[in-house]
Amino acid sequence: MKILVVAPHPDDETLGCGGTLLRHHADGDEIHWLIMTTITEKAGFSKERIESRKQEIDTVAEKYQFSSVRQTQYVTTTLDIVANNELISEISDFIGKVKPDTIYVPYRNDIHSDHTAVFDAVVSCTKSFRYPFICRVRVYETLSETEFSIRPDDTGFHPNLWVDISSYLEEKIKIMQLYEGEMGQPPFPRSEKNIRALATLRGSTAGVDAAEAFVTLKEII
Repeated sequence: MKILVVAPHPDDETLGCGGTLLRHHADGDEIHWLIMTTITEKAGFSKERIESRKQEIDTVAEKYQFSSVRQTQYVTTTLDIVANNELISEISDFIGKVKPDTIYVPYRNDIHSDHTAVFDAVVSCTKSFRYPFICRVRVYETLSETEFSIRPDDTGFHPNLWVDISSYLEEKIKIMQLYEGEMGQPPFPRSEKNIRALATLRGSTAGVDAAEAFVTLKEII
């Protein structure tokens, strides 16, 4: 299979479906990574941080053994002011090159506006008559974003698909630790303890030691 994960920011792919991506690769699937934002000096980041982030992305890509990686030049936290058709065009172009049959996307009601913008743009690129190769669309949850949503119209993240990542949880955590400054100590959500806790919770629902959970939006078999 050809798998595409769309990440609003580098680290969302690991938090949301890192174990699943590792499992896909172990199963012989081809995996691809589309990163929808970047950081710049104009946005307040130092040259050193920009360079270290590039190195982080290269190292993470190597760990997952992605077949391809694309990072757009949209600045982080600004996707909500980018025209939706512009985001759709960017995503559609990459999808057309990869031709994935499975796409992983962030939850629309995450508290971060970039996640909402990415979700809306991606789902516009999943119409069967334009993208007949896409058979599965799955929504992942992101620690520090999904559980902090307080929208009154949001009924919450209710998964209907669980992937056993018991054999991949340790590697997922090691990859997440490659992101400088993104991990913290409990009760900070993006911590080793809380990554394990969520995997254990989702695993308990599925009857396994550790799992990642998803909402399946589309499944063609």
